[in-house]
This record gives sequence, C-alpha cells and structure tokens, in this order.
Amino acid sequence: MRPLAELRDAARLKGLLFDIDDTLTTEGALTAEAYAAMERLKRAGRVLVPVTGRPAGWCDQIARLWPVDAVIGENGAFWFARAGRRIERRWLEDAATRAAKRARLAAIAERILAEVPGCALAADQPWRETDLAIDWCEDVAPLPLSAAERIRAIMEAAGLTAKISSIHVNGWFGDWDKLATAKILFAERYGVDAARLRTD
Repeated sequence: MRPLAELRDAARLKGLLFDIDDTLTTEGALTAEAYAAMERLKRAGRVLVPVTGRPAGWCDQIARLWPVDAVIGENGAFWFARAGRRIERRWLEDAATRAAKRARLAAIAERILAEVPGCALAADQPWRETDLAIDWCEDVAPLPLSAAERIRAIMEAAGLTAKISSIHVNGWFGDWDKLATAKILFAERYGVDAARLRTD
C-alpha cells in the first residue's frame, strides 16, 4: 500500500476502490485506524468502495454501517450501494439463475472437501449467493499454497472461474470479476467513464 499523496494526480482523485482482507484489515481485524481513515476520506468527499470476495450477507452490513458509498462483493457478482437509509442492490444475474448455480456449487464443494485434506467450506459460505469459498488459511490450520492450487484446479475443471486469495479459494459460474463490476458501478451510479478508472 502506498499513501494516496504518492499517486499521480492525487488531488483529482474522485473515489477509491480497495480490498478488505489483508489490505484494509490487519490480521483479520478492522482496526480503529483503518476505519478512521475511511471516515476522513468520506468527509473529504471521496467515493469509497470496498471490493471483496466476501459474501452478500457481509456486504449488506458493510454498505449499511461502514463510511462507504457502495461495496462490490463475491468477486464482482454484485454491488450494493447506500441510497439514503436503504440499500440498492445490483446483481449481475437474476435470483433464479443464482439459485440454480448454488445447487451445482454444492456438488463441487463435496468433491473438493473429499480430495483436499484439511480444507473446509469458508465459515461465511451460508451468506453467499453466487460463489463457493473454500477455506485454506483462515479458520483451518494453514495449508500449503499447493493445496490452494489443487482446489483451484478442481474448480476450473468443473467449469468455474476460480481465484486464490490470502484465505480462501473462490469459484463461480460466470465471467465477471471485481474490475468489470467496478466499471459497471461507476458508470451506472456515478456517471464515470470506465476508461477513467485506474488500477494503480
């Protein structure tokens, strides 16, 4: 992480997209300092959007209670944004499609748990709508990276898009990702041309 002042044209910065786990958080916890930094940026008029692999259930809480404008969750499957006191939800797929895919994900989860000793369903799996999260380093004894790579390979062989994070391997049926959904959010809600989004 670099201080915002080091970014090119920092004074012109309209908004900030940032990861949560092991970026905003420290050893799994949101510190007072990190929360205060978000509050300062919000008071300075910046648009703040955490971008995470965490589940819809968490993202609803984040959108409601954190000093942010919106949150992108489940690796880009949706964005939730505060609209006064209510939450506006924008899913990339409809509810029926999400439900059908969840049933397929459950079968893939069973295979992974049988084939990769020591991994487990992520503790936050019950609050997910669109993806499968396998814990390899959060609430289980840390596994070697080779185990996470094996989990990813099983997911990809089953037709999932799969990503390894510092704590989970996430897999989903779909071609979205965090950046693509950030572009949708900023275009639809803030009128920002996707070409103006920078990822440095």
